[in-house]
Amino acid sequence: MEKKLRNVKVNDIQADELWAYVGMKEKTKKRKGKDETTLGDAYTFVAFERESKLIVAWHLGRRTERDTLLFTEKIYKAVEGTENRFQVSTDGFAAYADALAYSLGTRVDYAKLVKIYGAPEPDEHRYSPSRVLEAIPTPVFGHPDPEKICTSHVERQNLNIRMAMRRFTRLTNGFSKKWENLKAALALYFAYYNFCRIHSSIRCTPAMEAGVTQHVWELKDLLAN
Repeated sequence: MEKKLRNVKVNDIQADELWAYVGMKEKTKKRKGKDETTLGDAYTFVAFERESKLIVAWHLGRRTERDTLLFTEKIYKAVEGTENRFQVSTDGFAAYADALAYSLGTRVDYAKLVKIYGAPEPDEHRYSPSRVLEAIPTPVFGHPDPEKICTSHVERQNLNIRMAMRRFTRLTNGFSKKWENLKAALALYFAYYNFCRIHSSIRCTPAMEAGVTQHVWELKDLLAN
């Protein structure tokens, strides 16, 4: 993807982070006194183009300012060479503002959607999502279109990832045991999604809709690249 996704024209990017873990959960890692950065929490940053359905960039790391910047730099490399201005919507994670300003500067109209969650009910399971009381669209810089401030599409893409990849299934032993294996599995999934899988709403692959390729790739094409 880093080789193929260059000079990509985008209009509306939604970004989010998807949680998983490698080897053991973060609290277990701390209890055992381990300090390896490749154990514990593993966040997959995803940049989803709303119109073409393309995964423009992704990054596996920790939920830190450094990894957020590495992620936005990948977005920059994918769109470098184009001149169009575009909008970016994220959740309320504070690190996005500085990272996007540094990587994309005045090319971006950036807004965040801050969600206010209610306290879980006493009888709710510990993995049940908290109820969203309010979602507050908040422009950060540039001139974002209020009608396009949204993260629903990338959040739906996160569900696709969890459904397609055993490593993201909760309450099982299918989690990744090695950081490198999780990264390789994600690379294969995103490449397959972009180049091989026909998206029902656009009736072609996201890479075709974005003008990156002219045909549906077969698995042999994917593995050859």
